[in-house]
Amino acid sequence: MGGPARLTLVLGGARSGKTAFAEGLVAGSGLAPVYVATGEAHDDEMAARIARHRSDRGPAWRTVEAPLDLAGTLRCEAEAGRFLLVDCLTLWVTNLMMAGRDVEAECGALGAALEAGLAGPVLLVSNEVGLGIVPDNAMARAFRDHAGRLHQTIAALAGTVYFVAAGLPLKMKG
Repeated sequence: MGGPARLTLVLGGARSGKTAFAEGLVAGSGLAPVYVATGEAHDDEMAARIARHRSDRGPAWRTVEAPLDLAGTLRCEAEAGRFLLVDCLTLWVTNLMMAGRDVEAECGALGAALEAGLAGPVLLVSNEVGLGIVPDNAMARAFRDHAGRLHQTIAALAGTVYFVAAGLPLKMKG
């Protein structure tokens, strides 16, 4: 099968190795790697985390920040010869919720952009949040529900889906 999958989803828990695995897939593709970052530095610890991640990726990666308009960013950045890595969808959902945005509409717009097809391959990374206990408050339950529905939508569209645990990828689809 020639070339990278057009749409790939990589799920896993926190510190599961999902981002390192995803970066390896993109770096090994031979295409220009573009890191689409959804995280925002609201405190010093997060700023240090972001700086460390950029340093670890190295200069071959171009970084584009997309804390809210992910669908628009993907439409603008996707090109033949580029491979976009979005990290991560759960931070994006959090950003939408904290900004008071219509999460269902934004997720629908993302799904529509991915379903319509983009000019280059896209790999989306996200935290699987549905394996734990039911959260004890409405906001956390809404977050879990939004993320779970988004994951189902993207997994249905994706040609390839992985689940990563303890640094080990399990191919679920493709």
